[in-house]
Amino acid sequence: MEKKSALIAGATGLIGNDLFNGLVEEDYYQTVYLLTRRPVSKASERIKELVVDFDNFDERAIPEVDDVYCCLGTTMKKAGSKNAFRKVDYHYPLKIAQLTQQKGAHQFLLVSALGADKKSRFFYNQVKGEVEEAIAAVGFKTLHIFRPSLLLGPREETRVGERIGKIIMRGISPFMAGKFRKYRPIQSKTVADAMRKIAKKDLSGPYIFESDKIKILAVTP
Repeated sequence: MEKKSALIAGATGLIGNDLFNGLVEEDYYQTVYLLTRRPVSKASERIKELVVDFDNFDERAIPEVDDVYCCLGTTMKKAGSKNAFRKVDYHYPLKIAQLTQQKGAHQFLLVSALGADKKSRFFYNQVKGEVEEAIAAVGFKTLHIFRPSLLLGPREETRVGERIGKIIMRGISPFMAGKFRKYRPIQSKTVADAMRKIAKKDLSGPYIFESDKIKILAVTP
């Protein structure tokens, strides 16, 4: 079987790093490109780093690949403004989707968020919903959208509010059943594992996986 190639945007983030580590451990892809702001320094002959300025890169920076994993994302606090947040969570993913699709990529896997809805009154969820819709219109053969709830995993930066939220959610998670099950916190590695598994299914069409479905997918053979 001919080996495929993939591109990861956001490999230094929480899910992106777990995704990268998982892809390195297996040989499904002959080449994995990392589109990143800074060097990742991961030793592997199959890994090709593409250090770019996301505000000023053109299509020549984008290689021809089969699958695209988009794990880009920030927070309102880190971004500093609504415009800066929209740039990272909407414009960057959409630009990558458009350029990779033009170069022949047929499968796009997007990390969104639980509650994504372009009509939401919450700006964060609104932007997530808008980028989902925009990328769906790009024309990929396959689009997988992942909507995780509160992410658990080691982060480089400290988020006090998020840490408090995790403590609270861990306490009430056992009581979150039925339709509330999808709101339970989820490990970043679980999301990454689900993304790797579904990419190998070679499906067609758009798919949306919320947290509860992501957990099932991650452990499904």
